[in-house]
Amino acid sequence: MKKEMSAFDVRSVVNEMAVLEDAHMDKIFHWGAGNVLFRLNVQGQGKKELFFSDKKWLYLPEVKPETPASPTSFASFLRKYVDNARVGKITQAGFDRVVIMELLKSEGSYKLIFEMFGGGNVLLVLDGKILNCLIHKVRRDRTVRPGEDYVMPASRFDPTGSTYDHFRQLLTNSGTDLVRTLAMDANLGGQYAEEICKRTGIPKNSKPAELGEDHVKSIHSVMNDIVSASLSSSGAFMYRDGDTITDITPAELQIYDGHEKETFGSVSAAIASMLAALKDTETEEFVDPEVEKLQRRVDRQKETIEEYRMESADLRTRADSIYANYQKVNELLDVLSTQSKKLGWDKLKEGAMKIPFVSDIDPSKNKVSAELDGLKVTLDYTKGIDANASDIYQRSKDVNEKANRASVALKESEEQLERKVKGFAKAKALAATRAQPTKQFWFERYKWFVTSGGMLVLSGRDAHTNDQVVKKHMKEKDVYVHADVHGAPSVIIKNGAAAKEDDLREACMFAVTQSKAWMSSIPEGSAFWAYPDQVSKTPQAGEFLPRGAFVIRGKRNYEYHLPMRLAIGEITYENTRKVMCGPVEAVSRSSQRYVIITPTKVKARRNAELAKLFNVPEEEISRIIPPGDIEIVSKVWPEEPV
Repeated sequence: MKKEMSAFDVRSVVNEMAVLEDAHMDKIFHWGAGNVLFRLNVQGQGKKELFFSDKKWLYLPEVKPETPASPTSFASFLRKYVDNARVGKITQAGFDRVVIMELLKSEGSYKLIFEMFGGGNVLLVLDGKILNCLIHKVRRDRTVRPGEDYVMPASRFDPTGSTYDHFRQLLTNSGTDLVRTLAMDANLGGQYAEEICKRTGIPKNSKPAELGEDHVKSIHSVMNDIVSASLSSSGAFMYRDGDTITDITPAELQIYDGHEKETFGSVSAAIASMLAALKDTETEEFVDPEVEKLQRRVDRQKETIEEYRMESADLRTRADSIYANYQKVNELLDVLSTQSKKLGWDKLKEGAMKIPFVSDIDPSKNKVSAELDGLKVTLDYTKGIDANASDIYQRSKDVNEKANRASVALKESEEQLERKVKGFAKAKALAATRAQPTKQFWFERYKWFVTSGGMLVLSGRDAHTNDQVVKKHMKEKDVYVHADVHGAPSVIIKNGAAAKEDDLREACMFAVTQSKAWMSSIPEGSAFWAYPDQVSKTPQAGEFLPRGAFVIRGKRNYEYHLPMRLAIGEITYENTRKVMCGPVEAVSRSSQRYVIITPTKVKARRNAELAKLFNVPEEEISRIIPPGDIEIVSKVWPEEPV
């Protein structure tokens, strides 16, 4: 199973992202553990999306993923800084799994950086400083958090532009076998290293330093062929071994001979297909929300403790480096302390920057930064060497003390989690005997049904979802439907421009039954349909539109004498069993087992009875039935075969 993008995948996606250059940033969405979606306006092509999924898959989706209604703090921050920014150059950092997108605004040139390694990250950088990032990290060689300098990961071997001599030297200096050398040292990745060995016929366990010149030339030639084919490819290949997706590659690989192969027009399309397939195979488990909440808290506390420990160790190392370079640090502090009393800030800075190991100086704060043993150490030149080292050691102790306090809190959280898990074991065993929910689809956040003609109909549940149905989901080829009842929900027929009379009438029935007319128990009602360009949120001068309401201008196409009755039945949607509530005509066409319901003024919700009948949780029935009490007037239920 492919678990991450290769450098070849990243290069291909960067080539596909060229279409975004000169586009303008429209909206940014963030949800889950690490999903960030960027919507951009591309001149002459409309809106396009760039999706960073699960902190490791960067691609251009053809179908926009479902996004949250409200932005997170991270999304709000990015919107504030780069809203309407123009996209400049989009590049891959060397041949690493890092993508850099320039975002140009009047106040400066931002860099939006995507990292597909080490757990993944998205960073916004201005003038070399991190303004914000999705994940904060403290490592020995780099600190990733707002306010810090952005340090690009150490550059690795680039097989797309290396010379033969450079490659030959890499093999000569190798201390491991051929396939590992090609995968790691030559930065090709495992599958491409295997491919080179297969095409050249050279055993994978060969010692690179012992290979003859002919073999080295053969390896280099095949490597160049694979690199050239991958970089010039405008499509992608997905390889399957049975039901398992083995790999996605921009070029055909012989190591997958015998695998089922599927061709795509782009790496983005292949990634989207793979992620959709993975989502379809996910199984939902019965999980206690409290257990999940406690587990997330424990995980966060563990990450925090690890970061504190690493930061503490990093500070100790920096303090140790002061004494390891005692003489030159002592001389630096003496010189700057003396000269700061004689020279102005500009002259002092000019002189200090001539010292080879000085990287920066800020006379306003009496601070100088020096490179010591590859580490950047900031010193106060008004203090002696011991005082500076002592300050950094003390900061290390303070951070370590934070880690100790966090460890105590972690222990308490783990004890709470353990108690919850023990109590949950019984609940989980009980849940195994309960009716399990059917697979959930994106449209179930709204009321819905499928017409007898196979068209999806959506209805708002409240003022908020009324707005969403129209603003987020109504497109040019849809149809808008509304009951002739005050406060009735907005209803849309997806691809309704092609709807037949039966589809339109069924949608109008649905609009009436989902309104207050149901609770009033009237026998029938009326509704109308209109086209999307007739629907507006702009009222007449002096009028006010409440949330969830819309103005309809132009001709309304009415349907009259719509019966106040619905059916609930089992249908098959995308090869999945669902329980649907809709007009009788629509349900009876798709279901062999269904009940017909009407409104009643007698207190009778019947949710539990219906849930037992269709073997689904009661909550699933509650989501699909109309507001108000119901009466079951008939039942179509073929006898089960004996």
